[in-house]
Amino acid sequence: MAEYQNIRTGRHCIFVLHAHVVFVTKFRHKVFADRHLTRLEEIMRSVCADFEVELVEFNGENNHVHLLVNFPPKAALSKLVNSLKGVSSRRMRQEYPELVKHYRRAQCRGCASHFAGSVGGAPYAATARPPSGRHAAPSHFARGRWSASYG
Repeated sequence: MAEYQNIRTGRHCIFVLHAHVVFVTKFRHKVFADRHLTRLEEIMRSVCADFEVELVEFNGENNHVHLLVNFPPKAALSKLVNSLKGVSSRRMRQEYPELVKHYRRAQCRGCASHFAGSVGGAPYAATARPPSGRHAAPSHFARGRWSASYG
């Protein structure tokens, strides 16, 4: 019965929809410190709450963040991603003006790409592992030539 704990219900449906979303900074600049990541998680949790989406896990490094979200069928993933990117970018630039200097040289604000893949309820630890063996990702994907994809 433990496998049925995370099933969510709507008025006319029962669902378990998880997506692994990755946001990368422009030019993979290393701009995030721990305080930035903590605030970014708070902002993204509030945006997810507005969409009735559960932010299951959040993890990040100095140049990217990973989100594992559990979303209802009525929430369009593309609209959620656009809102997460827009709201987080705006609030982070307002609260941390030092982040703006990294992009002023390049005359751009942020990265227009993201990765979103369906994970079928797998925990973040399982999705964060790089593939290995016979079905490993192509080398051009591993080197970062492709930065946006829907799974």
